Amino acid sequence: MSTTTFRVDGMTCGHCVNAVTEELSALPGVTDVAVELVTGGSSPVTVTSDAPLDTAAVAAAVTEAGYAVTPGRSLL
Repeated sequence: MSTTTFRVDGMTCGHCVNAVTEELSALPGVTDVAVELVTGGSSPVTVTSDAPLDTAAVAAAVTEAGYAVTPGRSLL
């Protein structure tokens, strides 16, 4: 199991959370996605997966949902 937390900009509501959760959940090996919505700021998103995640794939999934991973603000 691998757990990675990163920050996503632009989310303002439950619909935003659902869109990001859906895209990240579709990545191979992802078993759980937890979002702590911070309106007007960068929201922490924690992804649990069977193996370490490809950060480019995570960024692409978040972009597909219409949001952006905050550069250089990844949390461990």
